Amino acid sequence: MATVAEQLVRTLREAGVERIYGVVGDSLNPIVDAIRRTEGIEWVHVRHEETAAFAAAAEAQVTGKLAVCAGSCGPGNLHLINGLFDAHRSAAPVLAIASHIPSEQIGTGFFQETHPDRLFTECSHFSELVSNPAQLPRLLHIAMQTAVAKGGVSVLTIPGDVSDLEATRPSYSPVSFATQNPVVPPQETIEELARLLNSSEKVMLFAGAGCRGAHDEVMRLAEALKAPVGHSLGGKEWIQYDNPYDVGMSGLLGYGACYDAMHEADRVVLLGTDFPYDAFLPQRRTVQIDIEPVHLGRRTPLDLAVHGDVGATIRAVLPLLRNRTDRSFLDGQLRDHAKLLERVVDAYTRKVSDRAPIHPEYAADVLDDVAADDAVFTVDTGMGNVWAARYLTPNGKRRVLGSFRHGSMANALPHAIGAALAEPGRQVVSISGDGGLAMLMGDLLTLSAYDVPVKVVVFNNATLGMVKLEMLVDGLPDFGTDHPQVDFRAIAAACGIPAVRVEKPHEIRDALANAFATPGPALVELITDPNALSIPPKITAAQVRGFALAAGRTVLDGGVGKMLDLARSNLRNIPRP
Repeated sequence: MATVAEQLVRTLREAGVERIYGVVGDSLNPIVDAIRRTEGIEWVHVRHEETAAFAAAAEAQVTGKLAVCAGSCGPGNLHLINGLFDAHRSAAPVLAIASHIPSEQIGTGFFQETHPDRLFTECSHFSELVSNPAQLPRLLHIAMQTAVAKGGVSVLTIPGDVSDLEATRPSYSPVSFATQNPVVPPQETIEELARLLNSSEKVMLFAGAGCRGAHDEVMRLAEALKAPVGHSLGGKEWIQYDNPYDVGMSGLLGYGACYDAMHEADRVVLLGTDFPYDAFLPQRRTVQIDIEPVHLGRRTPLDLAVHGDVGATIRAVLPLLRNRTDRSFLDGQLRDHAKLLERVVDAYTRKVSDRAPIHPEYAADVLDDVAADDAVFTVDTGMGNVWAARYLTPNGKRRVLGSFRHGSMANALPHAIGAALAEPGRQVVSISGDGGLAMLMGDLLTLSAYDVPVKVVVFNNATLGMVKLEMLVDGLPDFGTDHPQVDFRAIAAACGIPAVRVEKPHEIRDALANAFATPGPALVELITDPNALSIPPKITAAQVRGFALAAGRTVLDGGVGKMLDLARSNLRNIPRP
């Protein structure tokens, strides 16, 4: 008869799990040994359990399948928590195995004792303790099913001694994670939605990550309503490409006419977004469509809350919409969007190819050119988010992963590890800040040990740029943000990773092209301007005064990459009278 550990591992393998990320040790050893003896599933030894959770989160997001991480008792599984928060808030189906101290010692204040089944409740849909072998088959089934069905984290806490016991009940049959049919709102809700849209002359659509798979439907709705379309950062990759109605992005990283269009509209439709910055929302005249009912109305008052899949809801309402010919609101916003982008384009194009330190906007623009059409980009929180939001061009095939909802530093490298292992042969690029990379830098060793073909592009400005910006807008002198320059090239080389350090802008393109052509991992370190910061499309008078108090800094109020070309193209498509 198999042990509990063997039963666990075999069940995971039968459910399609191919790898488990973690750090070996003590109470986890029976499970790791069971992995060693099981065909078709591997143990990925990372250097920090936080990396394990981030990597599992990325694997789950690029594959849509269950991914697994594990931590040993006490400090081991405690290290998982930040990455699990990220996974849970990103709705990534992740199972975390938290091994535990010997079962007879629980509650005694034993060495390394924590209570994982309580600890992880805030960052999971399901967190339970397996206290005897008979529980394992059913609890494992529930944990996997919950993570996939609800989208998010499940945690199983298993004492080491229980893992080593003989299994007493047969495993459940392999779990079938069938995709549910889209949620379609009731007919009366569809009719009320149509009434509100038909009675509004200036409609604006704001799209989030919930528009994944609904690009065509959103475009059809925009055409029917003659509505400009803005997006959140989470919606960018799904909605910005092939979009003749695009007016940019709102929020702290925003650009273009999105904010103005939203506030000038007499009806705003939030599509699959739980956009957290309520100060950027008009707080009136709003309809929200979301498949997750808890999102409805929690950021802004609603005239109508529609619980439904975005694509299915749009398909249902389109036949009820009146025919429109007036494009004046849409065309006016498209013109304003283009003007706003034209105004700031010189900030990153004028002579920057000869300037040192490198302007990060220019570097991001070149990276966008050189990267593959189906690349997966993982992006560190901070200024890396800004450059990715404004310079990476979505096309329906690329992916952009980041800690967009949890906002953790150091996510890019671990996310890249999970994405690259899950999709071998696909280009994976980690856009790392020097602060983020330094925080979990040990996992450069993971890249080297497993020959994971991640290309790490480090924007090294020797400062915590986003924190500096936060201080500037508060009128505070930046303090504690700058640090001595670090030679990440040398560190990567010491880890056995080919690396190059770039200080001159005209060398960027060749350095990236060579790194992308190098088999296995590679690192490109870009020495960038620490004074190149970014401000949102709308700032308050108090924030303006804060910038004035922080004199002597170069603050760039835009940066648009290929988006200006898109805006110009959309203007050419405006019908002539």
